[in-house]
Amino acid sequence: MSDIIYFDNSATTSVYPEVLSAMNEVYLNCYGNPSSLHKLGNEADKLLQKSRETVAKTLNVDEGCIYFTSGGTESNNWAIKGVARANRKKGNRIITTRIEHPSVLECFKYLENEGFSPVYLNVDSNGLVNMDEVRNKVDDKTILFSFILVNNETGVIQNAEEIIREVRLKNPKTIIHIDAVQAYGKIPINLSRLDADLMSVSSHKIHGPKGCGALYIKKNTHIIPILHGGGQENKYRSGTENLPAIYGFAKAAEIIHEKMTDNRNRIREIRNAILHGLREKFGKNFYVNSPENGYEGILNIAFPRVKAQVLMHHLETKNIIVSVGSACSSRKNIQSHVLTAMNLPKERVEGAIRLSFSGMNTVDEALCFVHAVKEIIPVIRY
Repeated sequence: MSDIIYFDNSATTSVYPEVLSAMNEVYLNCYGNPSSLHKLGNEADKLLQKSRETVAKTLNVDEGCIYFTSGGTESNNWAIKGVARANRKKGNRIITTRIEHPSVLECFKYLENEGFSPVYLNVDSNGLVNMDEVRNKVDDKTILFSFILVNNETGVIQNAEEIIREVRLKNPKTIIHIDAVQAYGKIPINLSRLDADLMSVSSHKIHGPKGCGALYIKKNTHIIPILHGGGQENKYRSGTENLPAIYGFAKAAEIIHEKMTDNRNRIREIRNAILHGLREKFGKNFYVNSPENGYEGILNIAFPRVKAQVLMHHLETKNIIVSVGSACSSRKNIQSHVLTAMNLPKERVEGAIRLSFSGMNTVDEALCFVHAVKEIIPVIRY
């Protein structure tokens, strides 16, 4: 697979070799159940707590606030359903935006069947939340406000501090959840400064294993479990912890945070090389759906009279992997709800492909992509 140019790192990432080695060590030598009282269990529990401390350190929070899950989707489900159900006596209004990940939007739809009243905030043409709507929609019955920090399709970065400040001004008791799955390890996050109550993160977006993530829960946040059983994770999340994956997640978190500055510089060079090459060939005859000041690792583009899936499959024949929309919904063949919410023209929505980069990509790969697109576009235009 070494000849593959992989520009779909927002869907998932390859595992760091160091992470794989660390996980193998746990599988072979630390296979006890962390809940067991014998010495193998104690050894496993020590490794579990060490992993918790590592993840907590990357967010600058106390390790007692980190709860391991099976990934971003579970973390989002737990945050949203757990808070809503725990606080239903205080109100039934729950607020999010129209550009959230499906694991958030589907939770809001589901909770409507339980009697909650979901509100979906509009965004502008760059995908930024309308702050007037934040001020107008939050009321004394609002129990939850959830928003995505870095959007998985366009890379737009929300002004989290401003959003949180406005929510707190309208209702200090509203619990605030941030979906940081696409932000964690990519941009700096300091939860000791950011006044959020919950934050979801995931392992496989940062070169860690799939099937592992975490939910940060601020102390004294009123939330109930959605999984019941043996009472693991301080009685909040039952089920034997997946220690090899958790340790691998912690290792990946440690590595990617050490490399963050270098990764961002390299990714910025890759993005700039692609945009420069496309402008050189097509001038203004292509669209950039991602905002200029968003996260540089996600680039959403479209070409006039070109269908996204057709372009994606032609690139695939040249061993260049890109995506159309979110990996969690692209197989449903549904138009991007994110780009639609941004009120972009139909042509830009239907033609949109997403390139997402990691620190393991190169400028040479970017130039190969540009060369391939120059060859393909004249052939597939309708």
